[in-house]
Amino acid sequence: MENTRRKPEWLKIKLPMGQLSVDVLNTIRGHHLNTICTSGRCPNQGECWGCGTATFMIGGNICTRACKFCNVTTGHPAPLDPQEPEHVARSIRLLGLKHAVITSVDRDDVEDLGASHWVKVIRAIRKENPDTTMEVLIPDFQGRTDLVQQVIDAGPEVISHNLETVRRLSDSVRSRATYEVSLKVIGQIAASQCVAKSGIMLGLGETREEILETMDDLRNVGCQVMTIGQYLQPTAKNTEVKEYIRPEVFEEYKEIGLRKGFTFVESGPLVRSSYHAERHIKK
Repeated sequence: MENTRRKPEWLKIKLPMGQLSVDVLNTIRGHHLNTICTSGRCPNQGECWGCGTATFMIGGNICTRACKFCNVTTGHPAPLDPQEPEHVARSIRLLGLKHAVITSVDRDDVEDLGASHWVKVIRAIRKENPDTTMEVLIPDFQGRTDLVQQVIDAGPEVISHNLETVRRLSDSVRSRATYEVSLKVIGQIAASQCVAKSGIMLGLGETREEILETMDDLRNVGCQVMTIGQYLQPTAKNTEVKEYIRPEVFEEYKEIGLRKGFTFVESGPLVRSSYHAERHIKK
């Protein structure tokens, strides 16, 4: 591990904007959609858009929480857009996506925390794109099992909920969400026979032992897919990077995770939640 704030060579990337990337961007803008690719400043934006894929962010572009690692705007969101399910579904069809990834901001401001809106989006995608498989990256819904179950019952192939970091650091970088509640949500997903997925970021000051403990915690609740990536500080207001982890260390964690029983482990400096998501529908 390296303890330095200067970004190392393996984290320097290019953001190509070929014609397919332009087509994706135009489709997103034309339907007034949000993506975590842009809102979260994802380092894989060029790679994914160049392949004609994107991760849609529903529920608006303002989050009711203020996690210190995240670049999504915090504040008072506008009302949920009743046309958004149709717009997302149509965009997926126009882009010809075989596998769609959907995430959202937290909507603690509405009575059901956005669960019914999630269901409408999933059903609209199913109706418009019956051959498209789907991964949804959901919030914790404040640990309410009835709301999590609504998303499960809507039938996406993969349901993901991120732990984000190790137990000791969770309260210091996450807003409202807790480590234990997140584990409970992941366990409920796994118990439903849906593919359960979660991810963490490295470089926040965690230890090797804590990373291995987090892997065990996820496996103990039935999580099948894990992503491990480098935390990159989006802006000066966000939590600082404590260290940059070398690529060979990420590779070691991948091998350890597979030995622990995960079906898939995506581990690397530029890995994010939706990276190579199309692979994760296979058990």
